[in-house]
Amino acid sequence: MTPARTLPRTALRDPKQDRSRATRRRLLEAAVACLAEHGWTRSTVAVVAGRAGVSRGAAQHHFPTREDLFTAAVEHVATERSAALRALHARERERERAEERGGEAGGSTRVADVAEVLVDLYTGPLFRAALQLWVVASYEEQLGARVAALEARIGRETHRMAVELLGADESVPGVRESVQGFLDMARGLGLANILTDDRARRDRVVAQWARILDGALRAPR
Repeated sequence: MTPARTLPRTALRDPKQDRSRATRRRLLEAAVACLAEHGWTRSTVAVVAGRAGVSRGAAQHHFPTREDLFTAAVEHVATERSAALRALHARERERERAEERGGEAGGSTRVADVAEVLVDLYTGPLFRAALQLWVVASYEEQLGARVAALEARIGRETHRMAVELLGADESVPGVRESVQGFLDMARGLGLANILTDDRARRDRVVAQWARILDGALRAPR
């Protein structure tokens, strides 16, 4: 008797589920783009569905309410951002190992590079979209608790990734506060960037904060 042939996992995938996941992803990305570009008032489910290339009914099948759509959208992009930061962390660790093998020391340069990457998180579409949600959540009770919980989760993850990227030891007095102070500063630069993109000024501020961070990380333990 011929044994039953085991199909590879890829052959068992359901094309319908793949299409559903792809539709959901397009909706989430379109929602963030609309929120960042047009604000809450003009970012209706119909507008998002049109940008994603799906019907309004399909959008509501995935996300029954507008609040469901936009909180899921910000969370989706935040998750992708965290994945990108983890990939950067892996590359930084590999670069450090290469520098150690070659007898090079690039600590200050690494801190400056990480600082720039972290600030970029607060000057892109995700931050603009999240800011729109924060404003609405401040007076819309149905959004308030959901957005507060989402922001707390994103904040913890961003801080954790910053600590890992910087190689910071938070048991050293002042290090945790220095990292959090930097992230708070980056958020402030993101707010300033909403109205005017003063990159030259921002670069000088970030460079100074990178020096402060580097000094805090190198402080005697």
